[in-house]
Amino acid sequence: TSRLALAGGALALLTIAGAGFLAGRSSVAPAPGRMATPVPPPTAIPQPTVTQAKPERLDRVGLLALVSATVDAFASGRMSPAEVAQLAGRPFSFALPFGCMGPLSETDATGTGWRYDADRGALRLQVASTRWTPQDWFGAESSVGVEAIEGFWVTPPWTSREACPVTKAPPAPRDPATPAGQTLAIAQLFREGGARQERRDGEAYVAVVRSAPEALRAGSGFRVRLTGQLTDLPGGGAIRCRQPGGLDQRPTCLVGATFDEIAIENPATGETHARWAGGSGTGE
Repeated sequence: TSRLALAGGALALLTIAGAGFLAGRSSVAPAPGRMATPVPPPTAIPQPTVTQAKPERLDRVGLLALVSATVDAFASGRMSPAEVAQLAGRPFSFALPFGCMGPLSETDATGTGWRYDADRGALRLQVASTRWTPQDWFGAESSVGVEAIEGFWVTPPWTSREACPVTKAPPAPRDPATPAGQTLAIAQLFREGGARQERRDGEAYVAVVRSAPEALRAGSGFRVRLTGQLTDLPGGGAIRCRQPGGLDQRPTCLVGATFDEIAIENPATGETHARWAGGSGTGE
């Protein structure tokens, strides 16, 4: 009987202990599980934007420097500098002074200059354009496809100034040892079958502007501003030189261009008196 009692007591203790263990386990909060660290989505690395730099606009100084380099190479029998061969599409803007020696005569209707009608208060400005045949510059073979060449002589080609000289002296007799004629021209080429509305066919650019005598201010002359882009000439390159008078003559050069605007300005007042879009139309 005592053994049974001991066994029963031991069983009761085990039962109570087991129940207590289960009850304690159920009352304890479970251990927190391992939380996953969120991975941020990959961030796109911005790529640098490559922008094509616009070519710098050529002024008179820059253009004359390129022409001088071309003349030196041509006279030496060398190839033109690499920068000269890559001028197509380069923008330019420069001016040619005119009317420096005073007004034109009343009978001159085709030259470059100005004159003022005081009775009418009218200022007449005119700039002559020059027309060449393709053979004048390129010969018969290399001028195939070119119908006409029109543009301007760059005067004077030995100075970078875009204004009349300060000192005005009467024209001196030409030195017989100095070859006559101009040495630098800028012109637009017209292809066979192309549009004809931009051609001048030798007609001068003429504008008549109302101006009171006290507002005339023509003592510093005027200037024609050429704006556009350089273009390649037949055979490549935007500048072509020739020496029709032989090795003792300074090479005469042509610069290929497309004219966006031709304008007449008064350097004394900064006023633009007339504009022609694309080399055509009527002065405003």
